[in-house]
Amino acid sequence: MKKIGFIGLGTMGLPMATNLLNKGYEVTVYNRTTSKCQPLINQGATIASTPREATHGTDVVITMVSNDDSIRSIYYGEDGILDAVRSGTTVIDCSTISPELVKQLAAEVNKRGAHFIDAPVTGSSPAAIDGTLVFMVGGSADIITIQSDIFDTLGKRVLHMGANGSGAVAKLAHNTMVGINNLALVEGFSIASKSGIPADTFLELVQLGSAGSKAADLKGRKIIDHDFTNQFSLQLMLKDLKLASSLTDSIGVPTPMLNLAKSLFQTGQSEGFGEEDLSAVVKCYEAWIGHTIAGKPLQ
Repeated sequence: MKKIGFIGLGTMGLPMATNLLNKGYEVTVYNRTTSKCQPLINQGATIASTPREATHGTDVVITMVSNDDSIRSIYYGEDGILDAVRSGTTVIDCSTISPELVKQLAAEVNKRGAHFIDAPVTGSSPAAIDGTLVFMVGGSADIITIQSDIFDTLGKRVLHMGANGSGAVAKLAHNTMVGINNLALVEGFSIASKSGIPADTFLELVQLGSAGSKAADLKGRKIIDHDFTNQFSLQLMLKDLKLASSLTDSIGVPTPMLNLAKSLFQTGQSEGFGEEDLSAVVKCYEAWIGHTIAGKPLQ
């Protein structure tokens, strides 16, 4: 079995590393908060003290961290990944970061005789736990095929988008739609709730009608129940929308809906909802209509 270094054990990374261990891979893990490595020890993981140590001697390195600054730290920082990457290693970055940075990382990894794949995911934490993530991948088709066993362990589908950077672009375009779709759901709920329509009945209508969406399926019940346990945080949604906005500025694509979505999620962040699930943006709307979507008085 391949030796894998896994770096980043957050909401997505921890279940992904767990699935690799369950499949029998030899996995070395690194996380800045060491306590997050603890659940993996009993499953046979080796804990590294630095990204360099997690990379040393591995066949594949997988990174799953939150933003560009964190990626720069673990790749370029003291005792970083680039200090230990060897010829023939495959580096798979599953983070959502800027396409420009992806291309820089690919060039640095390739200079060392290794291979780089940008492979961000969709599916949120339930899919990471179940091993049913969808990967949107940029890089060599041959290398993707060679690593198909890893992708098959972690997900249900791999979509090859093109050269390095195209996976990152696809993720930003996709998450632009995720943000907009969630706000559409929240606004529909707000109209119905303010007019006295029961939230359960309205959600059933949405799921049966032309307004049906993954947003309704994944977040509708959470919104009604005020269950904002984190599957994908509001602050990460905002981060992705900001990255998408920078991308569209650079390529000259007008995105009025993206800009509005970014502003509304920024409102949610400023109200203190950043660490909750992205569906917590509904609390901004509830403040405007004066009660919860379920019709309960605001506390």
